[in-house]
Amino acid sequence: MFIGLINLLSWLLILTGCVFIITGAIGLIRMPDLYTRLHAASVTDTGGAIFVILGLLLQALFVFENPMAGIKVVLVLFFTLFTAPTASHALAKTALLSGHVPTDENGKPIVDSAEIAQKMARSRPDKPD
Repeated sequence: MFIGLINLLSWLLILTGCVFIITGAIGLIRMPDLYTRLHAASVTDTGGAIFVILGLLLQALFVFENPMAGIKVVLVLFFTLFTAPTASHALAKTALLSGHVPTDENGKPIVDSAEIAQKMARSRPDKPD
């Protein structure tokens, strides 16, 4: 009975994670520009990974009774939680630095020029000459 409950709970978590990941894939297709696509992909992939890994953790600990596999799955979760947001931030900053201007819902640029987008991405203000 206990294993059946664990199986049900873990598969619900895994299916929830799959729904998050599929939603992110649809967001990649449907969103209008780079920044909204990046947001859709990074948020849903991180959320999907959390749910999938929690389901796998339940399977590893209670069904297969393998704590070493559980530790490895948790390490994958921490690695994903640290690298996915960092990669998304790096992609967005690189797009701004290369002059890719964000747009609004109508496709019009939010800022006036690529130079302003590049200045938005800089960590430190330009030094006066």
